[in-house]
Amino acid sequence: MLFKSINPYNGKEVGSHREQTEAEVLATLTRTKTAFEQWRKVPVEKRAQLMARAGQVLRDNVEEYARMITLEMGKPITESRGEVNKCAWVCDYYAQHAVEFLADEVIKTDAQNSFVRHDPIGGVLAIMPWNFPFWQVLRFAAPTLTAGNVGILKHASNVLGCASQIESVFQKAGFPDGVFQNLVMSHDKTETVIAHDAIKAVTLTGSERAGMSIAEIAGRHLKKSLMELGGNNAFIVWEDADLDKSVQTALTARMLNCGQSCIAAKRFILVGEVYDKFVSRFKEGVSKLKSGDPMDDATHVGPLARIDLADELQQQIRKSVEHGAQLLIGGNQQGCYHEPTVLGEVRPGMPAFDEETFGPLAAMIRARDEDEAFALSEKSTFGLGVTVCTTNVDRAAALAGRVSDGAYFINELVKSDPRLPFGGTKRSGYGRELARDGIMEFVNRKTVYVK
Repeated sequence: MLFKSINPYNGKEVGSHREQTEAEVLATLTRTKTAFEQWRKVPVEKRAQLMARAGQVLRDNVEEYARMITLEMGKPITESRGEVNKCAWVCDYYAQHAVEFLADEVIKTDAQNSFVRHDPIGGVLAIMPWNFPFWQVLRFAAPTLTAGNVGILKHASNVLGCASQIESVFQKAGFPDGVFQNLVMSHDKTETVIAHDAIKAVTLTGSERAGMSIAEIAGRHLKKSLMELGGNNAFIVWEDADLDKSVQTALTARMLNCGQSCIAAKRFILVGEVYDKFVSRFKEGVSKLKSGDPMDDATHVGPLARIDLADELQQQIRKSVEHGAQLLIGGNQQGCYHEPTVLGEVRPGMPAFDEETFGPLAAMIRARDEDEAFALSEKSTFGLGVTVCTTNVDRAAALAGRVSDGAYFINELVKSDPRLPFGGTKRSGYGRELARDGIMEFVNRKTVYVK
């Protein structure tokens, strides 16, 4: 099979990648096992130094890597540069903190000495999506490799140029052969890879359906798994909020990456009289967004990554309107491009409320009061994150327990940060990435007891 990367803006082929044979896949897995036996012996200080070099490689090649991101999946070039620089940041973070995180944890007992040490477990398979083709991979790789594990990447078929470049980042940084490898294969070989003795765990960022499939395979083979899946984040605006700041935050929260983000704000729950004012200003902000060639620095909104994604968004909009939602702005589609769209009077039972909308669609929802706003927020099968906008920050912080999601942001869009754990609840998955939690996901916390 030949996988082709197609530029969603102009339909031109970016590159083609031959699927590896079963023998080549098995050879990769064998290298993984051999590489781990050597890599695990490398002192953590040395592993951290190499990860710092990887961060520098990313910075030194920002334009090259950003260009590939934009060509393969359509992200505006300014956002692509930001993505690459964020990857360098996560490399720096673990380079600086790995020694501290992986240090023995002394626990006082009746033993002469008792502590927990943190040993690597082996090969970790990463199944990654196209929407942040560098960031999703590096936020897995930085903690996992620094912990002494080795990584295998199975990337989305439309961003295999990015996958190849990521593999080269670690090669250029001086990582030993086999510590990070890229697999080019179809989904039907996934179980063979997970079942292989070289693979001790699997991490997936992707759709709910993909997560259930991979989690089932991992469970059958008793391999640990981490799932970062979809989201339908609520963006709650209380009546006392600073409206101008809230609207600006909301525009970024919804339209970044053309709305193709699991943690994007999708349901805007507006309390009382703030509804009409917020909607009016949000529509005005959307109308000023410049659409066009994502390689142009002035472009805010490019195409969606594939035409099927634009088609699906269009169907969600049409069905929501049929159920009573008001089309306030946008709504048109041309190929992979979908206009930034705002729907008003969205209610439960409409696709724009119930489903994850992966594109530039903002659903405006009325709430009588703060209690109803939280209730509407919780009326979702997903649980990634919630934003609350208010000038009463202390009260909002005190009410964090009202939300069951994995993140609760006040006056800021939900976002990932290397210094903070990231992950969801419910059908948004399980496990945590980033911060100390992220490096602990794939280590053996080994109890040592000396009498």
